[in-house]
Amino acid sequence: MSYSTQKANSYTLCITCPAATGLVAAVTTHLASKGCYISELQQYDDEETQRFFMRCVFIAPAEAVSAEAILGADWAATATLHSMEWRVRRGDEKQRVLLMVSKFDHCLRDLLYRWESGEMPMDVVGIVSNHEALKPIADRYHLPFILIPVTAQTKPEAEDKLRRVIAECRADLVVLARYMQILSDELSRDLAGHCINIHHSFLPSFKGGSPYAQAHTRGVKLIGATAHYVTGDLDEGPIIDQDVRRIDHRYSVAEMQALGRDIEAVVLARAVRMHLEDRVFIDGNKTIVFA
Repeated sequence: MSYSTQKANSYTLCITCPAATGLVAAVTTHLASKGCYISELQQYDDEETQRFFMRCVFIAPAEAVSAEAILGADWAATATLHSMEWRVRRGDEKQRVLLMVSKFDHCLRDLLYRWESGEMPMDVVGIVSNHEALKPIADRYHLPFILIPVTAQTKPEAEDKLRRVIAECRADLVVLARYMQILSDELSRDLAGHCINIHHSFLPSFKGGSPYAQAHTRGVKLIGATAHYVTGDLDEGPIIDQDVRRIDHRYSVAEMQALGRDIEAVVLARAVRMHLEDRVFIDGNKTIVFA
């Protein structure tokens, strides 16, 4: 469902619990008893983990005032009976997003364009960077720009400041839009499920500051990008979205870099959109994505 079609009395209910018989019936019967119309329903059973996942979009009666009022006190009993972990979000509720960048601006510009055009269901609450280079972009969009320089010696203090910024902004989601600093294990754990990163597809084969030159030397034939949730394992968090493009020997390093930037921007935007629309469920080291 695109964000533009969601209404104030539309809600998205997300559920995960141990797989069992009757789960779909329990949810749909309960919503029907409250006078709700289900407009979208997706579910998946992971046979390996024996977990059940559901995303349900429903239209509540016009007089409904809140999700709690719609679901009612008896919903808690249903959820407890089936050991459900669940969340519900109103259709016109925008998540608060903090963007983080270093010097590359392609992902930042793409996300801001999609936000400004109303394509993304989010409120951008600020831009954090370890360099001043992209401050003019924040100024252009009248967004707070928070400079947090990072060195090996000041990293703990820098992360403490970042924590304060996240709390003060009341950010629901942090997006590393080519932020070229590694978050500590502790901060990564604290942001688990609420921080998305993007990187090129050459990892772990070609590391360092010139991966495209290394790839060009090796004659690679595919360029891609991966968007994933941040964890303590560098660039190995649960993957949300990926894409690739085929190339050949005629591509220069500069052409490869340009294509890579395009792919990164598109993949990150898709991952952020799917998260904002509550389409992503973390299932251990992988994700379930209801596209």
